[in-house]
Amino acid sequence: MTQVKTKKRVMDHGEVFTSQREVDAMLDLVKQETQRIDSRFLEPACGNGNFLAEILRRKLEIVESRYKKSQLEFERYVITAISSIYGIDILEDNVQECRERLFEIFDKKYSRIFKDKCKQACRDSAWFILSRNILWGDALTLKTVCGKEDPIVFSEWSAVNGSMIKRRDYILANLLAYQPMGAGTLFSDLGEEAFIPTPVKDFPVIHFLELKDHA
Repeated sequence: MTQVKTKKRVMDHGEVFTSQREVDAMLDLVKQETQRIDSRFLEPACGNGNFLAEILRRKLEIVESRYKKSQLEFERYVITAISSIYGIDILEDNVQECRERLFEIFDKKYSRIFKDKCKQACRDSAWFILSRNILWGDALTLKTVCGKEDPIVFSEWSAVNGSMIKRRDYILANLLAYQPMGAGTLFSDLGEEAFIPTPVKDFPVIHFLELKDHA
């Protein structure tokens, strides 16, 4: 069963929301990938995050089961899980709601496990990544819709030497122009040889708890 907010939003934007039962059934078809902490997912019409929320929940269950006894390891891998999830939506309120929803899923688990030992820096890094990975844009034109039409730019986050992370920004249209989804681009890690476009910005390696300094 799909759900709607208003009939006008359906008419104007074709907006519908997939039920939890259908989300679960569809993700179960790629269950192994949803349980890989670093497996990347892009939802081009993410709405308020029904699919992305469930993907994150599944990834965080794996992180918890493996790393809950080590706060640093948990934090490293929870950031990896969050950084692997990408979304685009044409409606600004959906984008904000999706970011907040994903953050809340992470923060509830983090707070439950580590309580007063939780670090604000980890929360800041998680929110910063979500602000870069869940974007207000049009997946058909591959451009933003926030006042002016700029190319959608996504960040690739790569772990380096344990606690360090590397950020590279890519224009989404360039990634999709050279390779289909699932063939060696930012959104695939199948190991196939592929043309990788030059990033529009290449950031220095930084500690994963200092990511907000990349703003």
